[in-house]
Amino acid sequence: MSALPAGVEVRELAVLADERGAVRHFLRADAPHFRGFGEVYFSTVLPGCVKAWRRHRRATANFAVPVGRVRLALWDEATATLGTLELGADAYRLVTVPPGLWTGFLGLSAEPALIANCVSLPHDPAESDRRAPDDPAMPHVWSPA
Repeated sequence: MSALPAGVEVRELAVLADERGAVRHFLRADAPHFRGFGEVYFSTVLPGCVKAWRRHRRATANFAVPVGRVRLALWDEATATLGTLELGADAYRLVTVPPGLWTGFLGLSAEPALIANCVSLPHDPAESDRRAPDDPAMPHVWSPA
């Protein structure tokens, strides 16, 4: 994990496993870092593929990856701070991303990775910005190494 932009919070998440399977905790309404409920959605990232770049203007995102593995890149344009960390079934944690930061994912596992996102506001296309993964204004972080 590299240094992360200001405001990003990372928390290890509990996995309760036994011979029947596992329960993976994600986010509770009574957690001090919970910023409200807008919607929960799941996204997949195929092996070697990039899903980037996206920035919420008002919403707080909460990411966890219960299946597969990804590299999450976080870019603070105002301070030119780029941080990366890996998330996955074997690195199960919650990453809380405040509004204003660009995010992107690179699929690292051999199988599709599943990203869970609990966002503080319902989806509104006018509330977020997007850029292409290879936009020259964005930092390049998309190699699997």
